[in-house]
Amino acid sequence: MECGVLADLDIHRVVRDMRGGRYLNRIREDFLSGAWSGVNGTPTFFINGVRHDGAWDLETLTAAILRAAGER
Repeated sequence: MECGVLADLDIHRVVRDMRGGRYLNRIREDFLSGAWSGVNGTPTFFINGVRHDGAWDLETLTAAILRAAGER
């Protein structure tokens, strides 16, 4: 493995981009979009556009999806 390359990731480029603020606008846009949508942590699930505030286990999420689909 070449020095500075991990899984085809050019770490020098990543550091340069981060230091230069290359992605700051995109990060800010994504953050604000989440805040406007009611996201206050991760993970946050939306089912049919409605934030799911219940548990995150498979059974609870499946039941919420089925209810939203009108099957339960």
